[in-house]
Amino acid sequence: MRIIRHQRTRKKVREKYCVLQNWLCFYCEHDLHDKPPSTITEKKINLELFPPNFLRWPIHLQHSHETNMTEGAVHAYCNAVMWQYEGK
Repeated sequence: MRIIRHQRTRKKVREKYCVLQNWLCFYCEHDLHDKPPSTITEKKINLELFPPNFLRWPIHLQHSHETNMTEGAVHAYCNAVMWQYEGK
């Protein structure tokens, strides 16, 4: 899927991914209703690298910066770790 900019559409797509993924994070494979595991949260995040309120919403849509396509639903913190530590 292409990156979705419209808020309502993004929400519907995010919810669809959650259902398709059985509510498991695309990155850490832990329940999206829970916090990510400590192996993720122990990594420091430089919030200055991200837009204001980046961690406000608990579930994000992960997208590939190479293909510009969405890949799945992730914990907000997992999304930050992926970007900051892995460039994804």
